[in-house]
Amino acid sequence: MRGPVVVLGDTLLDRDVEGVVNRLCPDSPVPVLDETAASDRPGGAGLAAVFAAAQGAEVVLVTALADDAGGARLSALLAAAGVQVYPLALSGATPEKIRLRARGRVLLRHDRGGTSGEPGQPSDEVLRVIGSASAVLVSDYGRGVARQPALRDALAATRAPVVWDPHPRGPAAIPGVHLATPNESEVRELVPALPGASRLATASRGAQGLRRRWRAGAVAVTLGGDGALLCHAGSTPLVVPTPGSAEGDTCGAGDRFAAAASLALAQGALVSEAVQAAVAEASAYVAGGGVAAALPTPAPPVSARSEPVMRAPQSRTKGGRVSTSLVGPGGERVGVAAVAALLGEVRAAGGTVVATGGCFDLLHAGHVATLQAARQLGDCLIVCVNSDASVAGLKGPDRPVMSEGDRSRLLAALSCVDAVLVFDEPTPEAALSWVRPDIWVKGGDYATGGGDAAATLPEAEVLRRWGGNTVVVPYLDGRSTTDMIVRSIGERTR
Repeated sequence: MRGPVVVLGDTLLDRDVEGVVNRLCPDSPVPVLDETAASDRPGGAGLAAVFAAAQGAEVVLVTALADDAGGARLSALLAAAGVQVYPLALSGATPEKIRLRARGRVLLRHDRGGTSGEPGQPSDEVLRVIGSASAVLVSDYGRGVARQPALRDALAATRAPVVWDPHPRGPAAIPGVHLATPNESEVRELVPALPGASRLATASRGAQGLRRRWRAGAVAVTLGGDGALLCHAGSTPLVVPTPGSAEGDTCGAGDRFAAAASLALAQGALVSEAVQAAVAEASAYVAGGGVAAALPTPAPPVSARSEPVMRAPQSRTKGGRVSTSLVGPGGERVGVAAVAALLGEVRAAGGTVVATGGCFDLLHAGHVATLQAARQLGDCLIVCVNSDASVAGLKGPDRPVMSEGDRSRLLAALSCVDAVLVFDEPTPEAALSWVRPDIWVKGGDYATGGGDAAATLPEAEVLRRWGGNTVVVPYLDGRSTTDMIVRSIGERTR
């Protein structure tokens, strides 16, 4: 493949809540679900991107993320799955789909997030990566990303094969897509069936109608456990049956089908070969247990609580127990909710969001100088802080000296800091993809060393995804947390 596989579309936060039902509610004849477990995962275009990344492909996801806890959780989950997120701004809330399940069966689905928000304008880097793709999958869930004019222009201009997974509430596919992959029900909504027509005749008529309407190279109608029907330039459709029984949970099977077809086309397969590979992949996925078996269970935060990985920090008491309460100066400015509120306020006023990050173990004058300089560059400063687990992974088991709760409180108490966000990953990529700062600031003595210092920073590439900038501010010489610790140990051993 000459470039990444780009997945473009609407991402949702899916949650499965497992439980047991052994009684009815006393005030209404409905079952009571006693929750035993819950798991989060990306849904929609995010799920298709995770499937593609799991096959070893380099995957870029162009999607819209909201400034809320759901958006933060999605960023963390996608980063953990190896997906490079190129985020667009999203007004409103993150759409969520919650499935309440007992004994493997869905009892109820609860949707929240309200009406679709408007996605923001793509950056030049987003348009560039679409142009350099080896294949593009448009995973439309009817919430606006596939309707964005600049993205549609970029899709029309790319030379890569484009697979379009449509939604009845979404826009028409751009003219000339290589393959569209609607399911049966979507075809019936888009092309009314003739009375009394057979199932295959309805699928074939609908596929040919969509192929002409969208000027698509081919349309593959997925038929659930019976495989798929492919219509292309010829008058006779190709029926691709499943290789075996495919009974089971079908949630995500359409995303698996579309992702597999896109990967095959990226590797040079013919459309018919891509559809055959996609049927085999989707059938094996359903037979193997569906999404619960296909995706690894996300690692919980170090506190073992079901919160976003970017979260409010922990604070240790003298007895070594963990407390999640935040008291004292700056407590209200720490965590996902505080950052989300700040982002909403600053962006509504058209302000500039500045962010910086680090371990900040043993806060010293060098840190303060960097933070003060960073705050002067915009209308708010968000500090991304490595969690205790992240610091230990980077610097060894003897670090940090101060807990993430104490480090966060000290930072939030500074007048130049507006909010603090704790992240568990080794790098702040997931946090940055959610916050989408206009400016990312690093402190360092190489700021005066000549050359393009900012371009060497790993965060610079991430910031370019949404048009942000990375800058360096001068760092006070002679200030180092590690040196301070070494000197302190040396003085105590004299």
